[in-house]
Amino acid sequence: MSFVKRNTVLSSRPGRAIPSAKQPDAENQPPPPGVRPSPLDGRPTTSTGTASLDQLLAGHSGLPLGTCLLVEEQGTTDFSGILLRYYAAEGLVQGHQVHLVGYPPQWRRNLPGLAEPDKKSKSEKPPPAQEEKMKIAWRYEALGNSAASGNTPRGDANQPTFCHSFDLAKRLEPAVCKGSLNPTPSTGPPLFDARPQPTSISPLKAIIRHLQTKLETSPSSNIHRVVIPSLLLPELYAPQCSLPSEVLQFLHALRALLRRYSTQLTAIITLQTSLFPRSSGLVRWMELLCDGVLELIPLPATPGAAPPSSSSEKTEQAQGLLKAHTLPIYHEKGGGGAETSSFRETLSFSLSATKGLNIKPYSLPPMEEEENKKEKSPAGTVRDGVDF
Repeated sequence: MSFVKRNTVLSSRPGRAIPSAKQPDAENQPPPPGVRPSPLDGRPTTSTGTASLDQLLAGHSGLPLGTCLLVEEQGTTDFSGILLRYYAAEGLVQGHQVHLVGYPPQWRRNLPGLAEPDKKSKSEKPPPAQEEKMKIAWRYEALGNSAASGNTPRGDANQPTFCHSFDLAKRLEPAVCKGSLNPTPSTGPPLFDARPQPTSISPLKAIIRHLQTKLETSPSSNIHRVVIPSLLLPELYAPQCSLPSEVLQFLHALRALLRRYSTQLTAIITLQTSLFPRSSGLVRWMELLCDGVLELIPLPATPGAAPPSSSSEKTEQAQGLLKAHTLPIYHEKGGGGAETSSFRETLSFSLSATKGLNIKPYSLPPMEEEENKKEKSPAGTVRDGVDF
């Protein structure tokens, strides 16, 4: 039987520090502007600038940090370029560092401006029954509604806007831009010289070095967005960039940067499948190196179709189909895409100057009522070659 004094204070183990209650907890620090946790697994996500696209990305209500998205488009339209403009404009408004690949800095002049807030939505008040709901459940329910409307959830005025509303008829003013647009080194040959230059460094490798330098010298709280419009377009990229050894190494290096800076970096790439079809082995390898792959298929205009009677009907009319081949971040539970049936149902998109690119399930337009016109019958009818 041992005797121990009750007033004796037990000393801690040697080499073991006692945690202090006054030490700051990194997990309790607020996220950077334009970043919020995913409702599925809590990973940080950022908005693409298009609310309907945020809802499509595997249920994360945004693009998870550390991932890239490849948007393919058929034909000569530029719907994917509009997605990139929204993505870049959202980053500049949120204070992110936007890195532009291929295009000159003048590309910034084509970014859409902020849309005016809807006065009707502000004047509306929530019903009293909605205010009595649990606070935690209300936050999860309002998560998708805030992204779709582009405004902050009601009752939480201090929460910053996650996805802004833009107007294609306006241009983004420098006064509202908190971030900066950083052009990368030129990818094209000087004076459109198509001759190979073995002594010079590859343009795609120069882009990776530029991005790596910017990420290493910037604070860990800064968010970076990489905008790569029209990858491998002959007008923007040197002929050597189209070699499989060049473009695949570029995507490998970009994927390594995304994994290394998994809480700071995202990227969106567009590709014209009219020049580089999906049936080629190069494009298939490019898709495997990207976390998400979307394909835009514009619908051909119907000749002789009657114009819509109002502007609202014109915006609701589908202008193309969208195929989600892969979505980023699928975990062991299947992700949010399984519940939304993104792969099973056919999706469509429509473009509006005020609402942007709206993605929704595709439905055939209603058939017009056929007028029953009575045709005048001839004097006699012919049946089985016999006159009656």
